[in-house]
Amino acid sequence: MKKTWKQSPEWRAFLAFIKFLFATVLAGAMFVPFIWMVCTAFKPNSEVEGAHFWPQLARPENFQIVLRMLPDPFTGRLLNLHLWKWIFNSIFVASWVTVLQVTTSSLAAYSFSRIIWKGREKMFMMYLATMMIPGLVLTIPQFQIMVSLGLVDTYKGLIIPAAFSAFGTFMLRQFMLGIPLSYNESAEIDGANHLQIYLDIILPLTKPGLITLAIFTFLGNYRSLMWPLIMLKSPHLHTVPIGLLAFQGQYSSQTELLMASTVICITPLILMFIIMQKKLIRGINIGGGVKE
Repeated sequence: MKKTWKQSPEWRAFLAFIKFLFATVLAGAMFVPFIWMVCTAFKPNSEVEGAHFWPQLARPENFQIVLRMLPDPFTGRLLNLHLWKWIFNSIFVASWVTVLQVTTSSLAAYSFSRIIWKGREKMFMMYLATMMIPGLVLTIPQFQIMVSLGLVDTYKGLIIPAAFSAFGTFMLRQFMLGIPLSYNESAEIDGANHLQIYLDIILPLTKPGLITLAIFTFLGNYRSLMWPLIMLKSPHLHTVPIGLLAFQGQYSSQTELLMASTVICITPLILMFIIMQKKLIRGINIGGGVKE
C-alpha cells in the first residue's frame, strides 16, 4: 500500500519538532516567575522596582540577612525570622503525614482490591465520593473536632486530619488491581495470611505507586497554608507558608528579602523532585498503563 505524505518520516519528524518547540516555550513561560524570584533575591532594595530583569549589582548578603547572619541594613538589627525552624516544622509535619497517609491508603486499597467482602464496591464508591466534597466545607467540622480533642496549636492537630486520603486509596487500588489474584491464591495455599501477603507480596509490587503517592503527599503538605493558618497560634510551630506570610506582612517593603527567604524554603522541594524524578515518572506511567 502506498504511504501518504502524513505517514512519511519527514512529516513525523516535523510534528515531533513542533511538539518539542511548543513544550519548550510552555516550560519557559512557566519557568520565568521562578527565574524572576531568584534574580530578585540577589538584588539590592534600590533595584527591586527597576526595569532590569537581572540584578545589576548582585547582593548575596540578602541570604545572610534572612538567615540572621547579618543585621538588616535598614534597622541595624537581626530580623525576627526563623527559617530553619519553619523548614523543620514543615518537613516534620509533611513527613509524618506522608508516612501515615501511605500506610492507611495502602491498607484500604488492599482491602478494596484484594479481599472480597459484602458491599465492598458500594463502600468504595461512598469513600470515593468524599473527594467531591470541597475541602472548605470540612474545615469547620474538622476544627471543632480538633478543639474537642485539645489538639489546636499542636503538631498532632496538623497531622491527624491529613493522615487519610481517598485519592491515595483510589490510586493504590488501581495499582493493586493490576496484580494477578493468583499471587494471593498461591500465598494462601502456602499458609500466608492477609497481613503477610500485604507486607511480603503486594507492597513490593506496588512500590512505584507508593513512591508516587509519597511524593505528592509530601509536596502538598509542605506547602499547605489554609489548615496550618487556622490551627496554629504559637510562632514556634509555624510552617514555611505561615512564616513567609507573617514575614511578608512585617517586611512587605523589602521584596528582595522575601524572595531570598522563599528561595531557601523551596530548596528542599526542588532537591526532592530532582532526586525522585525518575521514580515519580515511572510510577505515573505504570499507574496510567504506559509500558516501559
